[in-house]
Amino acid sequence: MGVKPPTLEEHLEIEAIKQLRVLYSQLFDSHRTDEMAMLFTEDAVCEFSDDLPYGDWVGRDEIRRQYKEVAGHSPKPFSFMHATTNGWVELTGPDSATGSWFLLDLGMGDNPNPVGLLGVYNDVYKKVDGEWFIHRTRIDHIWTQGSAGGG
Repeated sequence: MGVKPPTLEEHLEIEAIKQLRVLYSQLFDSHRTDEMAMLFTEDAVCEFSDDLPYGDWVGRDEIRRQYKEVAGHSPKPFSFMHATTNGWVELTGPDSATGSWFLLDLGMGDNPNPVGLLGVYNDVYKKVDGEWFIHRTRIDHIWTQGSAGGG
């Protein structure tokens, strides 16, 4: 099994999606949740694994409201940072794609272990009027500081 190189056009689409995921993290971590919500389609869905206390959020307005509440629990912008890595994007059609990312959620406080959460994002992207948006995102929780085996 190998990986076929993308065409130049495919590479540009994949890079735009990668920029979308990075922008999401920067806007959320800086508490710019109104702007961050605009990265989602109107009918987007955010899903969380069962061991996270958030449930599922449906629609851009609910996503905006819920993220604003979650961000409000941190004392200031960049109190934590979502480091997304090992991104994999697959174009599934001219206006659709899927992606997967590892998440390292880093706390910026005095804690001797800054890693607060490890997870995997699994995303579905949709291109609307020439721009890529997050249509569905799911965070599968792998480890939280203080969880069994994690310390």
